[in-house]
Amino acid sequence: MEKKYDLVAVGEVLIDMTETGKTEAGSSVFAANPGGAPANVAVAASKLGAKAAFIGRTGPDPLGEGLREVLEASGVDVSGMSVDKAVPTTIAMVSLDENGERDFTFLRNPGADITLSPEHLPREMIEGAKILHFGSVSLTAEPERSATLAAVEIAKQAGNLISYDPNYRPPLWPDEKTAVAEMKAAVPLCDILKVSDEEMVLLSGSGNLSQGSAALTEMGPFLVLITLGADGVFYRMGASTGHISGRQVTVADTNGAGDTFFGAVLCELAKLPDPEKVTVPELEKILRFANYAASVTTSRSGAIPAMPGRQEVEELLAEAGK
Repeated sequence: MEKKYDLVAVGEVLIDMTETGKTEAGSSVFAANPGGAPANVAVAASKLGAKAAFIGRTGPDPLGEGLREVLEASGVDVSGMSVDKAVPTTIAMVSLDENGERDFTFLRNPGADITLSPEHLPREMIEGAKILHFGSVSLTAEPERSATLAAVEIAKQAGNLISYDPNYRPPLWPDEKTAVAEMKAAVPLCDILKVSDEEMVLLSGSGNLSQGSAALTEMGPFLVLITLGADGVFYRMGASTGHISGRQVTVADTNGAGDTFFGAVLCELAKLPDPEKVTVPELEKILRFANYAASVTTSRSGAIPAMPGRQEVEELLAEAGK
């Protein structure tokens, strides 16, 4: 069938209550920001020019209404979003330690994102996607886990590419052993895999980029991307490997950087007649574009509000090429 969408993302959409400082009395101050990795990826791709859609659930509250409005304003098709009238929108409390590292606490028992079930899936939307994207957070609880896996199966039957981000959030799993087993089990389902360097170690057992990426490739994906923060990205596509340096910026907030990067990669791959036949020069150009997009997000506060449009990224690349 004709592919109406470049990218359809399925999974969690939630509110990130991120610590922004302290009051004079020492109480924490939080800002409510739209979040959820699959939703972020859809927004990033849309802002960069892709036709993107999102499938997920919110609660019957102003937070849920706000999330839908933010995605819609970013150009994402939200017709696959639904509301659970009995369960509140999921919230993630994000606190920062003295080194600026994030710590997550989830208000998700219950949380509306978990209530996504197979019968909520818009089959035609999934079949009409060039790429279906999912992450591991939606594999942590039922019925969302079954819905995510059902969406992957529908996409596979339609001949779509599958992208996967095993976004490790320890509080959502019973223990690390269970998390690793479940996250690894989904790797053979995907064609394109993005992991952080820490997640590579968890899933491959190796801290060596070449060895770790090879072990992940053997599980099934034709393309493995390992993000290295400010150092850019290491890639493996079959026997071809390489490293694309990141763009150095003054970091305001790293939240959403990885999602911006992956959204940019998927946006660009979807433009190709056959993404699985991407050449190494084409891939390296795509990864440089994605690194620049992610750098803009890190230079501003917030995830979705900080994501750049296509013109901004292209102007930065043009300036760097002078």
